Amino acid sequence: MSSWLLMGLPGVAYLTGLAEASWTAIGLVVGTYLNWLIVARRIRRYSHRLGAITVPQFFSKRWGDQRCLLSALAALVIIVFFIPYTASGFSACGKLFSTLFGVDYVAAMLVSAAVIVIYTVMGGFLAASFTDLIQSIIMTVALVVVLGFGATAAGGVDAVLDNARSLAGYLSLNEIHVVDGGSAPYSLLTICSLLAWGLGYFGMPHILPLHGH
Repeated sequence: MSSWLLMGLPGVAYLTGLAEASWTAIGLVVGTYLNWLIVARRIRRYSHRLGAITVPQFFSKRWGDQRCLLSALAALVIIVFFIPYTASGFSACGKLFSTLFGVDYVAAMLVSAAVIVIYTVMGGFLAASFTDLIQSIIMTVALVVVLGFGATAAGGVDAVLDNARSLAGYLSLNEIHVVDGGSAPYSLLTICSLLAWGLGYFGMPHILPLHGH
């Protein structure tokens, strides 16, 4: 779904073990399922009837907002709260190209941001959806290839698991591995906080199944 899922979450698992990444992943899976179970069918049928393909457009048409005030307000809310989210995506692009090709981080980030903004402005939401489809295919293939290559380079799956078991708390779901060595307990509150990641999916405009997705 994002550069965070491809780079950030695996990075957390690499540094601290399975606990944080696993509880976060469980929250995301449950949140996605409940979103599709409770919201998806109704909002897709409704948006199809209204001819709306974005959340601001849905609000505007749903409530008969002739002056598009609701649409503008919804768009403003999305812009404000998605600035950090979008910035993290631009940052990930910069880090990716800087790491792989030795390109200057700032230059890579600016070029990536420019390309993304240009195709989004020219093609709108459908362009973003289409590129997301292509990216998801590439990301899935890359994850499988990296997993296979990494396990082979490390001496096989058994060698990887043996190394993980030797690190305190690395494979535990109620402990977190400390980088300097040892482990620290994971509280119930922390686990619930990580599971709560899935609640955000009910309001994410790029995940809600509107007409035209």
